[in-house]
Formats: sequence, C-alpha cells, structure tokens
Amino acid sequence: MSVLDVRDLQTHFFTDAGVVKAVDGVSFSLDAGEVLGLVGESGSGKSVTGFSILRLVDPPGRVVGGQINFKGQDLATLSAREMRSLRGNRIAMIFQDPMMTLNPVLRIETQMVEAVRAHDRVSHAAARDRAIRALSKVGIPSPAERLAAYPHQFSGGMRQRVAIAIALLNGPDLIVADEPTTALDVTIQSQILAEVQELARETGTALIWITHDLAVVAGLADKISVMYAGRIVETGPTDAVLTAPGHPYTEGLLGSIPGHGRRGERLTQIPGMAPNMARLPQGCAFAPRCPRVSDICRKDAPVITDIGPGRGLRCHHPTLAAEGVA
Repeated sequence: MSVLDVRDLQTHFFTDAGVVKAVDGVSFSLDAGEVLGLVGESGSGKSVTGFSILRLVDPPGRVVGGQINFKGQDLATLSAREMRSLRGNRIAMIFQDPMMTLNPVLRIETQMVEAVRAHDRVSHAAARDRAIRALSKVGIPSPAERLAAYPHQFSGGMRQRVAIAIALLNGPDLIVADEPTTALDVTIQSQILAEVQELARETGTALIWITHDLAVVAGLADKISVMYAGRIVETGPTDAVLTAPGHPYTEGLLGSIPGHGRRGERLTQIPGMAPNMARLPQGCAFAPRCPRVSDICRKDAPVITDIGPGRGLRCHHPTLAAEGVA
C-alpha cells in the first residue's frame, strides 16, 4: 500500500474576480522512503497542493473534490480534530520560512518538548532526549546546549535545521517540504538536501519536496511531477524527465538552469508570464507561451497520457514524440 495516493485533487479559491482553480485534477502516489519533487513556477499550484494534503487551506479556498488517501484513509473526509492528531505526528510540514514553525518568544526546548508530548505520553526527560537526537540528526552541534537558545540566536540555516528536526520528532510517515532551502545560501542548501535525503532513506519517510528549481530535485527526488496552472503537465522518474523532457514547459525549465546547456550558450527563456488563474485561456494553459503551439492547443485542453513506465504527459505536441523517443 502506498503511503500517499492523491487522486484528482481539486482546490478552488472563490474570489470576487472569479473561481481560481489553484489545483485542478492533480494525481500522484508515494511509497515509503520515496521522494517526489513537485516542480513549477510561482503560482503553478504546487504549494497549494501541499497545503491541501495537510488540510491547511484557508478561506476563501477549499478542497472541492478528489481523494487524499494517506495509508488507506481519505484525509478529505476527516474531522478537524482527527486532522490535528495526524499533523505533526504521522504527517509533518516544513515551511519555506522556519519562523512559521518556530515561536520567537519560546526556547527551542519548550517548543520541541511540547511537539513530542502533544502526540505521545512520555516524560519531559524522554521528550527532551528525543529532541536532542533530532537536532543531532540534522547536524546542529552541541544539541543539548542549543535547546536553551531562542530562535533569534540561530542563523537562518540553523533555524531551518531546527524546523526540519521538529518535523522529524515523531517519526512521521510523510513530510511535505515547501521550498525550505530557497532562502539559504548554496552551501547550506546542499548540506540540508543531503541530510534530508539520507534521513528519508534511513527512516522510510515519504517526502514531497516542493520547489521551482529543477536543479534542486535532480539529486534528491526519485520522481518528478511538473505543475503548470494548477495541473501536472509531466511526471516520471527523475532521470527520465531530466534527460528526455516531454513537455515544452519542462524543456524550458531545464534550459533556464545555468550549466545545463553548452558552454557559452545563452540560457533559454520561457516567453511571457504565468496565466491569470481566474481567467485561464481555452485549450492548453501553456499555449500562449509554447513554441510548439498549434490550433488544436488553443481549442482543446490535453489530457494526461501514459508515454512509458511511470511516465505521464499532458501535451498535444510532446518533444519526446518529435524526437522519436516516445
């Protein structure tokens, strides 16, 4: 049984400007210890997908359809109280800003011990020992001493490590990480990525890593799902997607990574901007920016189709087919 099986997830925001289909029919699954990279530009719906899984979407947004099956249990049908017992326990989230996890006026020890004892009836000493082990796992030196510190006494990278340690405290089956290394320098980012990957392997925790950067997930994820305008446009094993992208949008994202092309070549730029989600064009949402656009793209929205083992593609004119790969 998969740890997570999302089927046709739909999350809409009901605004004065109209209904924004932030997540529109998203499906994917994750097994124990597997890492999924959820990739796309800002506004593509990837973060809302993560928040939807944890039932953290605030009004005027709400999940209006689909299933979020976590170990056979549909999270969309659970009460608020039942979801609270799962969050931070069986399912954890790492936010882009660690201060969304950390309380600035409480010591790290207080926050971590409370996070343990909220879900597990253990003594303060046992909870403190677990907190020390978690801090040690994410590479914080002198963890017992750092428990006495406040969040402002840590650097940005160390605060993010503490947030990751809190997510790991109760040995969750699933972690949703929403661009947690974006604001960090490259050296700290690579260290945290390596540590998170190792922890996923050791503990069997399934991980969804949300990012706009394909280079980040290249060495981290087992498989990639690329989102555009609320939908998954391409999915598959990481190596397969990165070496032979099938969707022109994926190809454009790859071309914009420094060092991906030949030395001296200009970076590829995807023309235009992400569409207004309240007024999506008819047909394919990527059509106004696509170099392969034709009349059918402007009329009919493509459906996602299987193009190989574990690979899916939503495109009328895939680059793979043009190159004779698929």
